[in-house]
Amino acid sequence: MTSLLLDEMFSGAIADQLRAKGHDVIAVVADPALVGLSDDQILAHATETGRALVTANIKDFMPLDARYRAANQTHAGLILVSTKTFHQDRNFTPAITSALSALIDKPGQIQRGRVLFLPHR
Repeated sequence: MTSLLLDEMFSGAIADQLRAKGHDVIAVVADPALVGLSDDQILAHATETGRALVTANIKDFMPLDARYRAANQTHAGLILVSTKTFHQDRNFTPAITSALSALIDKPGQIQRGRVLFLPHR
């Protein structure tokens, strides 16, 4: 089963809706121990707990991915959400929830060390 950690820009409602569908998803905003951690600490936590990280913070996480690769380290996966693909309007939460659910339901899409952009459904 694929486990996800939603970065702080995502509502806890997305995690709640995905858990209601049987997926193992937690949100940074719902865990006081994670709120306010730096990007590298969030990625390290996701890696340690075997969770692929979902983030829209592409400009900061691509260099972190490169650092992991340079150090021969492997994170649990990075799922990048482009705000050009997913507009931050009233449809944002349902669109992200639907797209993540579809991605999780396709075996082999999310892999350790892999970076992928979340496709819009």
